[in-house]
Amino acid sequence: MSDRAGGRVILVLNAGSSSIKFCVFRLDGRELSRDLRGQVAGLATAAKFVMRRGETLIEDRPLAQGPISHAGALEQLLDAIEVHLGGARIVGVGHRVVHGGLEFMVPTVLNEEVLHRLDRYVPLAPLHQPHNLAAIRAMLERLPGTPEFACFDTAFHRTIPEVAQLFALPPRFAAAGIRRYGFHGLSYEYIASRLPALDARAASGRTVVFHLGNGASMCAMAGGRSVATTMGFTAVDGLPMGTRCGSLDPGVVLFLMDELALGPREIERLIYHESGLLGMSGVSSDVRDLLASDAPAAATALDVFGYRAGRELGSLAAALGGLDAIVFTAGIGENQPEIRARICRAAEWLGIELDAVANARHGPRISTAASHVAAYVVPTDEESMIARHVQGMLVAA
Repeated sequence: MSDRAGGRVILVLNAGSSSIKFCVFRLDGRELSRDLRGQVAGLATAAKFVMRRGETLIEDRPLAQGPISHAGALEQLLDAIEVHLGGARIVGVGHRVVHGGLEFMVPTVLNEEVLHRLDRYVPLAPLHQPHNLAAIRAMLERLPGTPEFACFDTAFHRTIPEVAQLFALPPRFAAAGIRRYGFHGLSYEYIASRLPALDARAASGRTVVFHLGNGASMCAMAGGRSVATTMGFTAVDGLPMGTRCGSLDPGVVLFLMDELALGPREIERLIYHESGLLGMSGVSSDVRDLLASDAPAAATALDVFGYRAGRELGSLAAALGGLDAIVFTAGIGENQPEIRARICRAAEWLGIELDAVANARHGPRISTAASHVAAYVVPTDEESMIARHVQGMLVAA
């Protein structure tokens, strides 16, 4: 790509099964500023490309009439980005990678040897890892010589004590990698970086963060470090989610196999794609649809979601030995005051007193001044967190 004096950018990619989200950050000395953002959606059907600069829509067009590969989508995405870079040069690429196991605890330079090691974690994150790696391989081919880095959703949770990582199984299974890993780490890391400016007590003390979106989890932080989280061996554990069931008695899986004759792939489809809010409600995986629905099953799904979040909060507060603050983030956490209110009302026993007016305005503080435990709404920014990591790696190199 062409260059101009001082024109340097970092490209951040988040590749999923049917979409590729991207952000472009301009580098000005030590300063990072978001320039372009957008996505290619509908890779499996008919791809559409959308790009914005700030809030201004600058591209909105079909990319393909039918299915398109990650490599094909990235080719067109990069061509479109180049048009709007004004001659600036991509000096680094950061990729969100869901699973890094126990061996990848920091952002890592990508090459074929690292990719081979990351392939081992595909069975642990089948909805995400294969697509993360497909995009990386395509980018390494498209931009040879440009440094590319993997930033891991599991890395933030490597501070969790060993006792919180282990399942009650014989040690040989833990040695084989069967343990709690935790996910959404880039989101939690970003929130931890924001806490000092928001609430010094929360930053240095005991805080539980609710990352509530189509994928949902919670994290207990002590002094900004993860000590417990609701997701475990895979990203299907913990809270009910949009289409994922969350925590499930393993005996249920045995029953599904033995009594209902479901095979492994059928069970996988059930727990990843046909459960959660969608499965319980029979209406939608989207909280907005469920709140607007008068179907009893939609109300039940939301009741279960709120109950489980409240119960997990009690568990995480116990892991912390008390609670100073809670933070809501991600799509549901940032935008649905009714869901936040349900969870806070259920947690009044912990000392949370909701400010209904502030909650309706999305905060940032949504608890009263007298509340023993502070409550906040903080928009997450995983892309910015990845860009910061890439910037740091480039400087270190």
